[in-house]
Amino acid sequence: QVQLVESGGGLVQPGGSLRLSCAASGSIFSVGIMCWYRQTPGEQREPVAVISSAGTTNYADAVKGRFTISRDNAKNTTYLQMDSLKPEDTAVYYCSAAVITTQALGSWSPYWGQGTQVTVSS
Repeated sequence: QVQLVESGGGLVQPGGSLRLSCAASGSIFSVGIMCWYRQTPGEQREPVAVISSAGTTNYADAVKGRFTISRDNAKNTTYLQMDSLKPEDTAVYYCSAAVITTQALGSWSPYWGQGTQVTVSS
């Protein structure tokens, strides 16, 4: 019904930048909050940044001042601009969105993307 597709991951040197994108498509009536998470092997998935439909944002302490989340409501897309990257930012990054579908008006459902690998290494 709803697909979230991330893009923009890759290999970057410490201090470098990457911009991730996540586009939602399908039977969408409305997209609510959109989030970015990350996960490393053997660890739990952790929240990185969140943005409301009105544009209110919040960040994990580890990325404050370095990462910026934004969204384009017309495109149902969220972005994560990652600057001053560190090796500890290496992870698979996932986006998530709360969506009201055209088949289930009145209820929010969570959807996840497939993840994109970000590797920070010299």
